[in-house]
Amino acid sequence: MNVRVVTLQDLGDDVRASMHGARWLLLDAKDIEDSTPLLMFTELDDILVAVDHRGSTPLPGLWQRAVHLILVDGTEQQALEFRRQSGITKVIANAEEDIRTYLW
Repeated sequence: MNVRVVTLQDLGDDVRASMHGARWLLLDAKDIEDSTPLLMFTELDDILVAVDHRGSTPLPGLWQRAVHLILVDGTEQQALEFRRQSGITKVIANAEEDIRTYLW
């Protein structure tokens, strides 16, 4: 089975059309600020969102409601606490692999 994965850089002027048929939208921490409008479409179109937040500290915000997977720095305990606070389904601490490794 081939799962379609898109990044912010893959999206054209019509972001919703560009995401059509995608299962995952991958974002870097730096992309969050520019991605708020398209996160609404991911929820409407049943697209899962993964964020690579390694190298920075995630700040609380509405963006977390749309995220299903996040890679963070810190201990397993810190990741567990962040998962509880954020509601993000899968929080992975100190991952060394590419974020695509953790997609489901």
